[in-house]
Amino acid sequence: MMRRANPIYRRFAAAKQGVAAVEFALILPILVVMLLATFDGGRAIAAYMKMRAATYALASITNQYAVIQSVDMTAILGATSVVMAPYTSATPAVTISQVTISNKGVSTIEWSAAQGATARSAGSSISPPTAMVSNGAYLILAEVSYTYTPLFGYFGSSSGITFSDNLYVTPRSVKCVVYVPQSSTC
Repeated sequence: MMRRANPIYRRFAAAKQGVAAVEFALILPILVVMLLATFDGGRAIAAYMKMRAATYALASITNQYAVIQSVDMTAILGATSVVMAPYTSATPAVTISQVTISNKGVSTIEWSAAQGATARSAGSSISPPTAMVSNGAYLILAEVSYTYTPLFGYFGSSSGITFSDNLYVTPRSVKCVVYVPQSSTC
């Protein structure tokens, strides 16, 4: 009796060589996407932390002044870009304002300046955190917004991710900060 040879497909199905290579080829795209997402995620967190540091720096620098001239304000607003380095592919939107709280507890904007954004309108109403509201007091409001653009894409979004932060502080050495072009006294 003559033995019949195994058809090629049976030999192929029974073969064990190359299984690891095939499995690796199937999983490789998923691993690459995970690597790139981790890289972009880490950079996004770092950019967010830089933006938070820029907000703090903006508030801290402003509250050290008793009187701010226009040239000083330009330097103060520009300092945020220095803090944001190396994440300065897009200029952060920066706004600094002084909030005055009347003796009746009504909070309004006394003056405001901005770079890459629109300054708040003097006299407009604002609601600071309740814990910071003290009749007759002044607060400095620092606001920074930054659009982070991932290197490898945001899975369908080409416009990037916008981070924003704000911080209220009290003037450090004076009752209020005078911004010469917009206010004369407090």
